[in-house]
Amino acid sequence: MNIKNLISGMTLKEKIGQLNQIAYIPQNIDGIEDRIRSGSIGSIILSQTAFAGNDSPCSIDYEKANRLQRIAVEETSSHIPILFGRDVIHGHKTVFPVPLAMSASFNPELIKESYECIAKEAYNDGIKWTFAPMLDMSRDARWGRIIESAGEDPYLAQKVGEAVIKGFQGDDYSDAGRLCACAKHFVGYGASEGGRDYNRTEISEYTLRNFYLKAFKTAVSAGVGTVMSAFNEISGQPVTSSRYLITDILKNEFGFDGFVVSDWEAVKQLINQGVAETEKDCGEQAFNAGIDMDMVDDIYNKYLPELVEAGKISEKAIDEAVYRILYIKDKAGLFDKPYTVPVSADKSYTAEKAKEMAAESMVLLKNNNNILPLSASCKVYLDGPMQNDARSILGSWTLDGIAEETVTVSQGIKRYVMPVSDVSDADIVILALGESHTVTGEAHSLSMVDMPKEQAELAKKYKEMGKKTVGIMNFGRPIAMEDAEGYFDAILYAWHSGSQTGNAIADIIFGKVNPSGHLPATLPRRTGQIPLYYNFTKGSREVNEYYDHRQDREIYNYDDCEGSPLYPFGYGQSYTKFEYSNPKILENKENKEFVVGITVKNTGAYDGKELVQCYVCDDIASMMRPIRELKGFQKVFLKKGEEKEISFKLGYEELGFYNKDNKFAVEDGTFTVFMGGDSFCQNEVKLIYKK
Repeated sequence: MNIKNLISGMTLKEKIGQLNQIAYIPQNIDGIEDRIRSGSIGSIILSQTAFAGNDSPCSIDYEKANRLQRIAVEETSSHIPILFGRDVIHGHKTVFPVPLAMSASFNPELIKESYECIAKEAYNDGIKWTFAPMLDMSRDARWGRIIESAGEDPYLAQKVGEAVIKGFQGDDYSDAGRLCACAKHFVGYGASEGGRDYNRTEISEYTLRNFYLKAFKTAVSAGVGTVMSAFNEISGQPVTSSRYLITDILKNEFGFDGFVVSDWEAVKQLINQGVAETEKDCGEQAFNAGIDMDMVDDIYNKYLPELVEAGKISEKAIDEAVYRILYIKDKAGLFDKPYTVPVSADKSYTAEKAKEMAAESMVLLKNNNNILPLSASCKVYLDGPMQNDARSILGSWTLDGIAEETVTVSQGIKRYVMPVSDVSDADIVILALGESHTVTGEAHSLSMVDMPKEQAELAKKYKEMGKKTVGIMNFGRPIAMEDAEGYFDAILYAWHSGSQTGNAIADIIFGKVNPSGHLPATLPRRTGQIPLYYNFTKGSREVNEYYDHRQDREIYNYDDCEGSPLYPFGYGQSYTKFEYSNPKILENKENKEFVVGITVKNTGAYDGKELVQCYVCDDIASMMRPIRELKGFQKVFLKKGEEKEISFKLGYEELGFYNKDNKFAVEDGTFTVFMGGDSFCQNEVKLIYKK
């Protein structure tokens, strides 16, 4: 497709039409068809509201999409196809775990395979563009949208984001069964103050570059087709109107060649943010910042023509934005294959992959006296508010999932045992606890993320009865449960894990699957510790007791609570045991590139997977550096008695950082490398880097 030739033959009105996305309102289908014929639509988002994550969504199928597409291709003078988008966040009809849970798998290959299944299901309903992955690093579990993120670590977000993009897009997203991905929200949305959605953020350039931008840079390198800008401001500048962020950094510095779409009505919201007086001002600021497509609020259609006429926006800039959009439409194969022809999709395979993903995401936090796995001959009593809740375990942002086809906790457990009706007869009490999907996701922040008091009291009741109790935690976000943790003999953090949640839980509880999930975000003791994250910097005095439990030194921390987490980043147990030994430097290339290694042995009674993690600390630097930063991980399967040496490459990318001049560099000096099974690991080696 010669895109420049196509643009040269378009009128200004047709060009501006390509910069607009409208919502799909079934009740207004005639109006939508008329707008397509008028050439004022470049894209349709298959949603009626901004809150499709928890709203009742409109239904869509490929035949409806094809009917609208036929109008665009056959009844307009430009013959440019429509790009249909929908929020396919963690599943379509078959729902996978929420993204935060999938990140707990620390298994990028499995995540990629999962999104291949998701893409195929969505494609068969006429969808070609999706608004994922969400790459907002989040350190605050009060924020409802933490469930859509990869958690608190930029390196993990880089690996997860890349896997999601490859799963959606493959090597060529013009292929049938593939979707164009969208990295969102650029940038800093996850830092909303107090966990309050849409709130202001205060992020220094140093923190922005060393934490929040990293996953987006990787997404661009991975070939992501589109990027969505964020609602929030950063230090007084709304992202929607920031040319520095959208054009200078994303497009020019990172080399992003796709197009940038605003978030829902974000252009108009510049008025709310107090930097624009009129909608025309909003359009001028957003477009000149580099926002190529206006989502839903129709401001570009209304005001860009007169802004061009007034010389406030150049037609050359319009042409560039149109080029970016048509370039992605061409890469998506829409000019050659505008109509959806469904591809073969194996529903049973997708269900099995969803179960595998769910099981690998679940985190065993506690297992006193090896109470788990349970024998199928044990007598189980099942209780708790989540035991029969099919909808909530699908999680937020589930537009097309089918609750009636979801396997509940109760249904999964009954595949192995039939729970007893009288708790006095039970050997084990299983409590299915958690939160509703309606208190997670967009516009659903909480001031308290402690375990609900009623659920803690329920666990306490069985503890006082002398019953061994297993807690199944079906929460979307990390929760604080210091007061309740002692009531459980075992805890499985099972998240909102989608269509196969109940089967995955049962397979773990009864030993068919050995758990291998690890926490992608810290579990605090109490809500008041938030924000609490592992990769913080040292204080001028002994503060931030994340790693320090010693009682022989004064810690300036809370007087009413330990400073350490209840469970740290990277933590997760297995039914078997792993021992680490012999950390060492395996290679040293001119004191600039290193390979470090450690021996891991399965010393327990089960075969299992261990997540071997590598953290780095720049001991002395020109800027304060985190006490630890994740720089590598490998999930390795070891048979009982087996041992392997696991290695990690560390060089310029892993040892460097953006300094006070916003330049990425490695400074001469020593680095401490920690290797082990979580962020508390103590097996270390020292590196000396010299230019």
